[in-house]
Amino acid sequence: MVKHQPLQVYERQLCLSCITGIYGCRWKRYQRSHDDTTKWELLWSLILLLTFCLLLVWFYFWWEAHNDYNEFNWFLYNRSGVWSDGTAPILATTAAGFTYVAFLMVLALCHIALGQQLNLHWLHKIGVTAALLTTIVGVISVNQTWRQEWDVIPISLQATGPFLHLGALAAVTALSWIVAGQVTRAERTSTFASVSILCALLGLYVMPLYITSPCIMEPADLKPRPDVIGQQGAPMLAPENTLWSFQRALQMNVTGLEADVTISVDGVPFLMHDRTLRRTTDVEKVFPDRRMDEASSFNWTDLQQLNAGQWFLQDDPFWTVRTLSQHETALIANQCVCSLEQLLRLASYHNSTVVFRLRRPPPEHPCYDSWINDTLQAVQQSGVPQSLVMWTPDEHRAQVRQQAPALIQTSVEKLSPQSLNQSGISRLLLRYNQASTEDIRHVNVTLYTVNEPWLYSVLWCSGVSSVSSEAPHILRKVPYPIWLMRPNGYCLIWVSADLISFVVVIGIFVFQKYRMSGMHSYNPEQIMLSATVRRSSRDISVMKEKLIFSEVRNGVGSAEELYADNDYDYYTNQGIGQ
Repeated sequence: MVKHQPLQVYERQLCLSCITGIYGCRWKRYQRSHDDTTKWELLWSLILLLTFCLLLVWFYFWWEAHNDYNEFNWFLYNRSGVWSDGTAPILATTAAGFTYVAFLMVLALCHIALGQQLNLHWLHKIGVTAALLTTIVGVISVNQTWRQEWDVIPISLQATGPFLHLGALAAVTALSWIVAGQVTRAERTSTFASVSILCALLGLYVMPLYITSPCIMEPADLKPRPDVIGQQGAPMLAPENTLWSFQRALQMNVTGLEADVTISVDGVPFLMHDRTLRRTTDVEKVFPDRRMDEASSFNWTDLQQLNAGQWFLQDDPFWTVRTLSQHETALIANQCVCSLEQLLRLASYHNSTVVFRLRRPPPEHPCYDSWINDTLQAVQQSGVPQSLVMWTPDEHRAQVRQQAPALIQTSVEKLSPQSLNQSGISRLLLRYNQASTEDIRHVNVTLYTVNEPWLYSVLWCSGVSSVSSEAPHILRKVPYPIWLMRPNGYCLIWVSADLISFVVVIGIFVFQKYRMSGMHSYNPEQIMLSATVRRSSRDISVMKEKLIFSEVRNGVGSAEELYADNDYDYYTNQGIGQ
């Protein structure tokens, strides 16, 4: 007679079931496998990793591009003719896609750590493919329409590089636990994994040699705080290019004001950023037949009839209207188009610098030839000291210097110091990604548009003398660079982090080797016998029947097939009785 050992009693593995179920829809024990992952599934794992890396860069790009969201929305407005916050859906979809792919990456790592076969479900494959293709389309679109914004990545790395390096070092050190487990189990992929983790660690150990940041410097070498110029006033708190916007900027202790100037049909320079009046005035209500006309085609009398504040309350371009008081809301609702002379009088009263970019009217405009003289006349009539005005148009500079020699000659194009001296230009007004360290050292440079504290801190450490900002109320709260680190201190942190990581990795491999060798010292049958629960024969029979019938109802033919599919041993002790 043959006596069979009672079936081993298995505990429910809820965590493992959730991991394999969510990743590959393998909820049952017999569906899981410790076999090697197929080449097809390895390919999908690589696609998942590629998608995660691409989304990580994409998410980081949009996170740091927050400084230029208004610029992006303005680009969209010029293409569509409708003002909307185009960054909101992009951020929402990017965050959702990154969270989803990162979650799948964590599940994949858990499969590797537990020795489970990778088998990504087809629904997840569709989701990963959609995330990958959407991100690629987004990258191509940005490269075609907003290519200059890619420069924000290397610039932002000057502020985040040291901290990203430490985070990456900690992450790769933690991943060595999984690699050490594969090596000790002597899996076929362990060689590739160990080589990859070794190369990654070596790269991270020496990466600080290539990390440069102006904020790694001696505090004694830090230059004075850069002056802040209110670009179009304080457009996050009040409608751009209005008197109230400039007054709000002056309340934030700015040292200068910046505006865009257009010439009206009767020769009055006024402030307007767009070529039309649709976005920032109620021209569609007052002059519905002329809503698409250029701003320079209106005379000053018509311009004074337009409201330049209601649009701000309706569109809420910076999501700040809810923070305004009733008094501020009433003032904004009654704002009108501002003339250059009004701005200059306000700046003169507060002894503030004024920089304006003058746009030449079209050839058919009555002031096409007299636009420089009309603007100079407005400057002289305002009574502002010429030493407070930064003159940017390149046309007729010699004539301008003769009529107003005290004006600060400023160029909006990047020129060499020799060209600047020959042209009598003393300052540059450039976008923040156009100026190099050499430009900052040898030329008086004002950089725009600087809204984020991290960017302001990097430029401060670089030695920039002034910046133009749409958010003077935010930069006002930055009395010192966000971080400043001595070179010796950073070197100490770098070496200490590398040594700690090296010691931890060695300790992980030693511990994994010790843990696995201890497990291998036992006979599998002894482990099974020692794990058997002492129960009465009746309890064991009932448990067998429940287990077998439960699995049969789920489509499993026999207990032997069940345990064979799950890499569990079905032990029997055979006794031969006569």
